[in-house]
Amino acid sequence: MKVLLRNPRRELDVPGPLRVNALLAKLELNRESVLVIKGDTLVTGDALLADDDSVEVRPVISGGAV
Repeated sequence: MKVLLRNPRRELDVPGPLRVNALLAKLELNRESVLVIKGDTLVTGDALLADDDSVEVRPVISGGAV
């Protein structure tokens, strides 16, 4: 599958199928610190990603005025 990582931007090919949690473990990313998006849909940790899927992994950003 194609995996687009943000911050810094890079693209990886990862063999699938894999569950989102397994993909993030393989990439050594903390599940609570990123969002995984397939198409226009936010996917959960137990979602199965196929070998021909394209996903984007974005860091979670929080903040704002109090």
